[in-house]
Amino acid sequence: MEKTLNVALAAYGMSGEVFHAPLLTSHPGFKLTKVVERRSNKSSAAYPFVEVVRSFDELLADPAIEVIVVNTPNSLHYEQASKALTAGKHVIVEKPFTVNSQEAKELIALAAKQAKVLSVFQNRRWDGDFLTVKQVVANKLLGQLVDFEAHYDRFRNYVEADTWKEETGPGSGILYNLGSHMIDQALVLFGMPRSVTADIRIQRPGGKIDDSYDIRMNYDDLRVTLKSSYLVREPGPRYMLHGTQGTFMKYGLDPQEDALKVGGKPTDKNWGVDSKSFWGTINTQINNLHLTGQIETLPGNYLQYYESVYQAIASGKPLAVQAQESMQGIQIIEAAMESSRTQQTIVV
Repeated sequence: MEKTLNVALAAYGMSGEVFHAPLLTSHPGFKLTKVVERRSNKSSAAYPFVEVVRSFDELLADPAIEVIVVNTPNSLHYEQASKALTAGKHVIVEKPFTVNSQEAKELIALAAKQAKVLSVFQNRRWDGDFLTVKQVVANKLLGQLVDFEAHYDRFRNYVEADTWKEETGPGSGILYNLGSHMIDQALVLFGMPRSVTADIRIQRPGGKIDDSYDIRMNYDDLRVTLKSSYLVREPGPRYMLHGTQGTFMKYGLDPQEDALKVGGKPTDKNWGVDSKSFWGTINTQINNLHLTGQIETLPGNYLQYYESVYQAIASGKPLAVQAQESMQGIQIIEAAMESSRTQQTIVV
């Protein structure tokens, strides 16, 4: 590596513990130096070499820190990213980027003014199933694609206590949480739609925040459907793609998150390799040949996100995840919320 970048985490909740700390400490170009924990020292058990501090301002005041990961509650993303950029730090913002597109626009302008790298942690671009779907689409294995449907479902039929994620407020709810991933994937594949139609609901008894959505991103010759719910006990396909020549279907979730939760590292052997039982199935026609069978899932690798950030900072290479793209994702969220509220299709 050309140089080692000192990086700090703004929080050590689920995203810090499960995603950012393991990925950063697996990449030779980053050195995790500080973590903000307001009341505990939980990170010290896994990373005794990392200094625990009590406030975000302590990160801003440290001239040795070059990169700050803003992985705090969604409502704090804009304020903290703005402060970090103003302090001369490169910034990675946990998804969702911001709670509205105006805030996103302002952060993009500030990063340009400060000549600092600004990116959003859209790690699920490196899910193995999504990488495979990208290849199916790019190689036109189904002919002209006419219908794309993706699901990100869970079963949690209770309202979790003592968490900001279950309380009303800016950026709360399943649309900002899981929808940020799904919308980003759709934008990577197909770009901005011409309109959005959405139904966003609270399904769980006693729920305060939206826990279900059905979003239609409308293109000229393609319908994209993104669905999620906390009340799906028996999950269906993760992806369903239909084209003029055939169909591709994929079950199961990428294994990387579960592996990280039990202490796995991206440097482990067979990292991100999908179980054969979850390989996608295809039934299509290519050059007058009828083909059916399985497509081996490409290995996922979240570390590629941080490799892209490193190369952008150290060598000036283009970011794999541009902040502008994540701003478009917030614009789709805003359109979906307006569509659900007014029960109308919203032109983007």
